[in-house]
Amino acid sequence: MKFMKLGSKPDTFQADGKCIRYVISDLATDVTIIVGEVKFHLHKFPLMSKSNRLQKLVLKASEENSDEIDMVDFPGGPKAFEICAKFCYGMTVTLNAYNVVAARCAAEYLEMTEDVDRGNLIFKIEVFINSSILRSWKDSIIVLQTTKSLLPWSENLKIVGRCIDSIASKTSADPANVTWSYTYNRKLLAPEIIVKGGMKYQEKIESVPKDWWVEDVCELEIFLYKRVMTAVKSKGRMDGAIIGEALKTYAVRWLPDSVDALISDVHSWRNKLLVETIVCLLPSDKGVSCSCSFLLKLLKVAILVGVDDSAREDLMNRISLKLHEASVKDLLIPARSPQTTIYDVGMVHSIVNQCMINKKCSQDLDLGKNDVGCTDFVLGHGSLLSVGKVIDGYLEEIARDPNLSLASFIDLALSIPEFARPVHDGLYKAIDMYLKEHLSLTKAERKELCSLMDVKKLTMDASMHAAQNDRLPLRVVVQVLFFEQVRASAGVQSLKNNPRDASRSTTNTEEEWEKTAAEDCNSIKKQMNQTKIKESEFPKNGKFLKKDSRNSKSGMQLLPSRSRRIFDKLWVVGKGHGENKSSETSGSSQSPTSMVPGDTKSAASSAKHRRHSIS
Repeated sequence: MKFMKLGSKPDTFQADGKCIRYVISDLATDVTIIVGEVKFHLHKFPLMSKSNRLQKLVLKASEENSDEIDMVDFPGGPKAFEICAKFCYGMTVTLNAYNVVAARCAAEYLEMTEDVDRGNLIFKIEVFINSSILRSWKDSIIVLQTTKSLLPWSENLKIVGRCIDSIASKTSADPANVTWSYTYNRKLLAPEIIVKGGMKYQEKIESVPKDWWVEDVCELEIFLYKRVMTAVKSKGRMDGAIIGEALKTYAVRWLPDSVDALISDVHSWRNKLLVETIVCLLPSDKGVSCSCSFLLKLLKVAILVGVDDSAREDLMNRISLKLHEASVKDLLIPARSPQTTIYDVGMVHSIVNQCMINKKCSQDLDLGKNDVGCTDFVLGHGSLLSVGKVIDGYLEEIARDPNLSLASFIDLALSIPEFARPVHDGLYKAIDMYLKEHLSLTKAERKELCSLMDVKKLTMDASMHAAQNDRLPLRVVVQVLFFEQVRASAGVQSLKNNPRDASRSTTNTEEEWEKTAAEDCNSIKKQMNQTKIKESEFPKNGKFLKKDSRNSKSGMQLLPSRSRRIFDKLWVVGKGHGENKSSETSGSSQSPTSMVPGDTKSAASSAKHRRHSIS
């Protein structure tokens, strides 16, 4: 820390209690100056020789036959006045980063200018500030912190502005040229001497990181921090990623960890101001320099502390640009009253919609007048695949909420375009979880929910799980079984060229569906009969063969016995021998997260008792 000593005489100031200060001298004191609650018993001549203001006040007191001068609102209080008084007496005083601002403001108040005496206190302090304080990184920050208690004096004297400019300039310096201690806690490592072959080599000092200044400026109060960061950004030489890191560090430093502390009456106003300031200071690159995780956490805090709509919308727009980097945990934004759901699904839906708009605008800019298909679009915008994946995971998580409406679930699922969801395993898991947690859904609602899923886009493991899932409508199970059988025999003809498309089973009326289901099952039976598989490859316990089974030459997985029983029952229905239509129940099944089939014998037995008899 830099310091400057003024004067050479010994310090003869003495204290009598807390409120009396006097000078030991052969001459009796002839003036009493009151600063705050402290009375200074001093001599007129030394004070008047340095202070133009004291000259006027002493003259006025003499005219009033008084020896007391009361200085109201003296900047810096008694300590600052004592520094000025000692300077007038020629006593030794030491100026440093902690008291220099108070001394400068006090000297300005007392008008200790060059007009009164050459080499006066104002001149000496200015030399110290410009030649030492502002050249020191640490001292500049300390001085800036002390200016808060001395407003508006420190502002009018441009001390605040000069400190801010000094700090901002130093942050823009080349890290290779930073030789000062770059944080209060971290020090540049001393070079080590390495001895090799009798020769001494000096190891290079540890390089200074580009964000060396981030931790230090976090010590500033929010108003000063805002001004410093604004100055840093205005220089135009600081990378946006470093600014984003600085804002994140400041948020971690000052925002409390607990929700109760965030919304407490004592600090709620400060926390709200802090969040709004950080949002205001975010880089102008629309959030590209800040991680999506940080922006989402900031959004959660913003909602809790009740920031204004503009700041919240700005955060949401920035998040939408980096949604492909988000995690499901980050997207779990707690809902606020009067919402009844656990999480704010509507806000996430808005972010997804904005993300799709941004992607479309970006596509239009990239493509111009050229017509390019969806395939090329996905290849050029692979981030959409990540968005689809994270939203499917989010759907699975919110599906556990019993208060989540079917409409909200469907709307969010449909907000992801088809080409951004090439595989429907994640969507299937979310649908199955919703069916599991919402047992009161009607048959029509279950059909509407399952219509979101394309069984052709399920992997083999997901299809095998769906084939045994009692929660799914029977028509969906039939579709799954059909396409799995077609896929099993796809060595001859691809699925896309297969003339038999089980999507016909999505006809409007139950009668039409029953006819179609019968036809599909007939086709499946024929395909199953045409597929030559050794009898030994059908396990007696009803379990699936693994893909890498040594007994399976084709490597295909076989349909379980329960699924074959479904075909038999549907065959009877198609011929009109049953009076009861298929009953779709919401019985339990194994979790979709575990795609390894279990013992289908017991599953078939339990399913037999749960479903109405068809034969």
